[in-house]
Amino acid sequence: MSHDELQPDDFTLAAQAAITDALTQSTAHAMTAVLANAGLTGIMANEQDGGLGLDIAFALPIAHAAGRLRLPLPLVEHILLAQAFGGTSHAAQLAAGDRIASIAWQGSIETGRARLDNGPADWVLVRDGDAAALIDIHAGDGITPQSQLDPDHPQLWLSLEKAKVLARLDADAWAMLTSRAQLLLAEFANGAAEGALQATATYLAARVQFGKPLSAKQAVRHHLARMRLLQDVSSAAIRRALRRDEFGCCRDARPTLTGTIANAAFVIEKSIHLHGGMGFTWELPLHRALRVVRKLDAAFYGQSQHIGHTFIQSA
Repeated sequence: MSHDELQPDDFTLAAQAAITDALTQSTAHAMTAVLANAGLTGIMANEQDGGLGLDIAFALPIAHAAGRLRLPLPLVEHILLAQAFGGTSHAAQLAAGDRIASIAWQGSIETGRARLDNGPADWVLVRDGDAAALIDIHAGDGITPQSQLDPDHPQLWLSLEKAKVLARLDADAWAMLTSRAQLLLAEFANGAAEGALQATATYLAARVQFGKPLSAKQAVRHHLARMRLLQDVSSAAIRRALRRDEFGCCRDARPTLTGTIANAAFVIEKSIHLHGGMGFTWELPLHRALRVVRKLDAAFYGQSQHIGHTFIQSA
């Protein structure tokens, strides 16, 4: 099958199968190796780097599956960096799964500190002025866990004073990568909400009270309908943001990410509510999905305020 015959939906089942297989592995690098063998890490990487050379639309179902199945790896960031550093040995290593890469959305080279919200990682892309630098996380002089949001997979504060810079992206490349990351991370959050909604629908159909399943109650159906509506809104917003506007310009991805995070948080919190709080137990760990979305919100802290200010200024 040629690239012209491929459709993004063709990767949905393959991504789900590969991620499910990866989750059986005991280490992050073993998981990444499984994903690389399935072609997921190099979905957008150049063919000369060992990738498939496909556009962002083909990475969306992968991001969605990673969120829905709660993959504890920065797969979205890894995919984007394998493409962004095309033509280098770094891209080839990322596409092959030899290293794990992520992006620190808070902090910078100038401040000497950066926070990694989605790890683990060997390499981290950090803002450097209007550009960005890829650093070796193991060559720095300090990593401090921040476990308030997620004790099992804590955020990491990185000290960058002695960081080893492996490669750089210029301002244009950094801006393009950021926009693409916002769309893929929005799909990741939407996938996390999808997983919670599916688990909730299954539970409510099986849970019987007074001779009827909970899903037969009108109030419960209203909640489920609201949750599904918000998911559909997020999906439509992501697909719309992929297309150029009526003037032929690229759309701003920030409102899409901000709205999707809010919708996903509502859906997951409502899922925990409808489970009677059982979503905070290890038997039904919906809290993991909520933590992932809240960490994503923290990674882009202040974005919603900036979007609102820009809208008011333009009115």
